[in-house]
Amino acid sequence: MATVLALVHLRLNVVQAASLKDKRRVIKSFKDRLRASYNVSVAEVDDLDSHRMATLAIAMAGSDRRYVEGAIGKIVNAAASHRDMLLADSQVEWL
Repeated sequence: MATVLALVHLRLNVVQAASLKDKRRVIKSFKDRLRASYNVSVAEVDDLDSHRMATLAIAMAGSDRRYVEGAIGKIVNAAASHRDMLLADSQVEWL
C-alpha cells in the first residue's frame, strides 16, 4: 500500500487585522480548526512580521489519494470562504 503525501501552501490576507495580535488570533483559530477537522500538520511559514498577510504550510498523509485530495479541497475551500481572510494563492504539491 502506497503512502500519499500532500503539501499545501496557502497565502492568506487577514483583511481586518490592525495588528500582529489580530492576525495571530485569526490564524491560530483557523490552524486549530484545520488540525481538529482534518488531522493535518499546519505551520505559519512566511509573512510572520506582516499584520495582514500569512502563509501557511499544511501537510497531510494518507493511504487513499482520493481521500487526501478531497480533504485538501475542503481545506482550500475553508480558507476561501473564511469570513476574516481572503485566499490570495494556493499551491498543492504531491510528494
